[in-house]
Amino acid sequence: MKVKKIPMRTCIISREKLPKQELIRIVRTPEGRVIIDETGKQNGRGAYLKKDLQIFEKARKNKILNKQLETEIPDSIFEELENLVK
Repeated sequence: MKVKKIPMRTCIISREKLPKQELIRIVRTPEGRVIIDETGKQNGRGAYLKKDLQIFEKARKNKILNKQLETEIPDSIFEELENLVK
């Protein structure tokens, strides 16, 4: 029986390679909106974060998501991320 391949992605903060299911994808859509992509299939430029409150705080403080997605990230996105993990 063939073993199914598990897609691995890298967290932009911790640089850990983790299975896609253990990460949250943030996307800048072609229209310029920033959204949380729960399906992992939205069009646009994406960045992955580990599902961890400390990682979210580090991303907010260092503005790494702003650099990765090349746009300003509203605080509401970080609040949504925290609610998803809780």
